[in-house]
Amino acid sequence: MEKGDEVREGWSLLVNHWQIPPASASVPSTPTYSMLRMFLSPLLRPLLRWRIRGAGNIPRTGATILAANHLSHVDPIAVIAAARRTTYYLAKDGHFSKPMMRFLMQATGQIETQREKGGNEALASAATVLSSGKALGIFPEGTRSKRTEAPFLLPGKTGVARLAAAYPDACVVPIAIRGARDFMMPKEHKFPRIWKPLSVNAGVSISWHTWLGHQSGGNHTLASLTELAQRDEHEIRVELAHLYRKFTDQLMGSVSALGAP
Repeated sequence: MEKGDEVREGWSLLVNHWQIPPASASVPSTPTYSMLRMFLSPLLRPLLRWRIRGAGNIPRTGATILAANHLSHVDPIAVIAAARRTTYYLAKDGHFSKPMMRFLMQATGQIETQREKGGNEALASAATVLSSGKALGIFPEGTRSKRTEAPFLLPGKTGVARLAAAYPDACVVPIAIRGARDFMMPKEHKFPRIWKPLSVNAGVSISWHTWLGHQSGGNHTLASLTELAQRDEHEIRVELAHLYRKFTDQLMGSVSALGAP
């Protein structure tokens, strides 16, 4: 048995500790989204000074997590443009309060979440996307950075690691966005300044299974995972929390290395 298969077998022994059941069986259909891309993209592309690097690192099919830094409201659109595939984002319910905004959010595949229900509800909604073999956009920082001086990148929250661990064959792609604030500064610019340059840089992807067995990642083997599965509940939770933190920190390091300001 190859090491990758051994790690996969060992990780499955802990399934009761990392699984995140999806909130529903499938993601909503987005026919309007496809039409918008078909007709608006050719019109807008010549007007925008956007540069996309590493688009080939983003899988065109299969469960994928697109993890980017977050500085402006334009960030999800930038990631979607780089992905070249339907990409679903979780959005707070406040964005769905007005009829026009609700139409736009639903048309572009955004999934409504209610903050008062907590993080588990959001993770379950995200799990729906990944279990359906779709692309999930996520900002590991958990919120838009409001720092006024560089470095703007905030520490990542471990939700992205929990999702990667729960769907361990999904590709996790680090993405750095530059120029988003100049393009559209929150609370300052009412409209995007389309003449401003913006760049999106996608790095090489990695799956949780690959990371878990890598010496510089989780550094686990079938033997170590089997031993971990036999420990008590508290010790397992502590080790998983350590793995989630390490994965997240390394992912944020990749986002920074790709040029996130």
